[in-house]
Amino acid sequence: MATLPPGQREAQSFHRFGLTRFADRFPSATGACTLEVTGAVGKPLTLTDPLRDLPRVEQVSDFHCVTTWSVRGLRWSGVRFADFWSRAVVPAAHPDENATLIALRGQDGAHTALLLDDLLAPDVLLADQLNGEPLSIAHGAPLRLVAPAHYGYKSVKYLSRLTLLQPDADYRVSGYRFMDHPRARVAHEERGRGWPGRVLRYLYRPLIGPTVRRFSRALDAHDANGKIT
Repeated sequence: MATLPPGQREAQSFHRFGLTRFADRFPSATGACTLEVTGAVGKPLTLTDPLRDLPRVEQVSDFHCVTTWSVRGLRWSGVRFADFWSRAVVPAAHPDENATLIALRGQDGAHTALLLDDLLAPDVLLADQLNGEPLSIAHGAPLRLVAPAHYGYKSVKYLSRLTLLQPDADYRVSGYRFMDHPRARVAHEERGRGWPGRVLRYLYRPLIGPTVRRFSRALDAHDANGKIT
């Protein structure tokens, strides 16, 4: 079995997880998938079935949370972001070639950004299935980003909007700025800004248990209330 990346520990389950203020936020629509493309484009797009007519792929990859837990061997299915970009975005939206920073926003309001070059890597997916089943609420239904080379906070759940920005844009992320590295590459342990990744391990690990419990309680309450699943 391959060695885990620096500072990571294997988890036995795939937690619903994130910034705690998003624990009680859920997507408003899971039956239909709509994805907006805005920002530095010639024509903004609203795609009601963004994966339609694009080649589907399946890949097995690990998921690495910035707080140091990892889940191995998740089987994702969807469309390569690179195919979506070249076949759906470029011909219809006419993106500014200098807009190389892409802001990613979910239906729950969580948002971050990645460089276009990172998103065009062959293992980055727009995924709508996990382990042979449609995505659940816990893991991003109806659509999420999957970027295995980057910490999990870049793989935005409930993905609803892409905003194209200039690379020097002062983009405000969901969390504290020090918590969001511009690239967040797992292999380089880019856990945040201003602090070495090996230091942030020890700051983040105590947060795992309370955060898992907080998100679990919120999901249980959501299901008990009979909301959209």
